Amino acid sequence: MIRFYFHPTPNPAKVALFLGEAGLPYEVVPVDTSKGEQHLPAFGAINPNGKVPAIVDTDGPGGKETRVFDSTAILIYLAEKTGKFLGSPEDRPELLSWLLFLASGLGPFSGQAVHFQHAAPDGLDYAVNRYRREAERHYQVLNDHLEGRDFIVGDTYTIADMSAWGWLDRASRVLKGLEDPLAAYPNLKRLFETVDARPAVSRAREVGKDHSFKRVNDEETKRALFPSNYPPAA
Repeated sequence: MIRFYFHPTPNPAKVALFLGEAGLPYEVVPVDTSKGEQHLPAFGAINPNGKVPAIVDTDGPGGKETRVFDSTAILIYLAEKTGKFLGSPEDRPELLSWLLFLASGLGPFSGQAVHFQHAAPDGLDYAVNRYRREAERHYQVLNDHLEGRDFIVGDTYTIADMSAWGWLDRASRVLKGLEDPLAAYPNLKRLFETVDARPAVSRAREVGKDHSFKRVNDEETKRALFPSNYPPAA
């Protein structure tokens, strides 16, 4: 059984998609990051970095309970566990390259673009421009790579496509103010629409819907989501 530590944000969504695609049995454990539950000691034992997603596999290697954190690590772990969505063995170097491009580039720059456009105080124009333009650059790199391709790696749907879908699903927030944020990236838009049409996506979107996550963006939420902006308690 997989215990899936979840909040309805892009990186957990990738894992929700894989679980839906693979048909693995799992239990959702809500982590309300707006309430600061990611900083509790119990969750710190699962992910010392205090971020979602994370999983605990009660039937890990050797039958041992195994924790895995970071969405990319989880996707690789589950794909290897099930033997699904890894592409061909010959594609392995390319698969890892694009997964790390998404994990270290497109994802983080998208997240920072969202932060500075939607959450940060006004007047930080340099930061807004920096992260918005870098998000756009990463979109363009992936769009160019997809020219003449159906999927990111090889000829089949893989965890790289799932990883990209998680953040592309929030393109309207990353590229704030655009009615059709992927219009300038037709290959990327085609990939997103291809993945988004899969039946497992609708199942992934239902994950956590039975839990009432906090939606109010008050002082508690800001301290929970951005603790480094506040001095440590005396």
